[in-house]
Amino acid sequence: MAASEKGEAERILKVKQAEAEAQSKALQGKGIADQRRAIVEGLRESMGEFQKSVKGASAQEVLNLILLTQYFDTLKELGQNGQTNTIMLPHSPGALVDLASQIREAVIAGNSVKA
Repeated sequence: MAASEKGEAERILKVKQAEAEAQSKALQGKGIADQRRAIVEGLRESMGEFQKSVKGASAQEVLNLILLTQYFDTLKELGQNGQTNTIMLPHSPGALVDLASQIREAVIAGNSVKA
């Protein structure tokens, strides 16, 4: 009888742990989705403000500039945080031109898939 009760208690504990983990992952997913929504809204506002300030700038040019700025912000953040793992990123002017080209090509490819 005691072994049966102990087994049932362990089963209940495992079920509760699994339920807690599932709920935690669901909340993490919601947090990530909310974060991405906020990023998209911020990008939309930035693009609108930039296009108002720089007449004739296309949405694509603005997006490329924003993505390149985010790249530099990422490098800055990695440099300021002493707890990061070492990563190697291209940083020469030619590599940055190539990076912008890759981003542009990815956006164009994504747009052609939508069409």
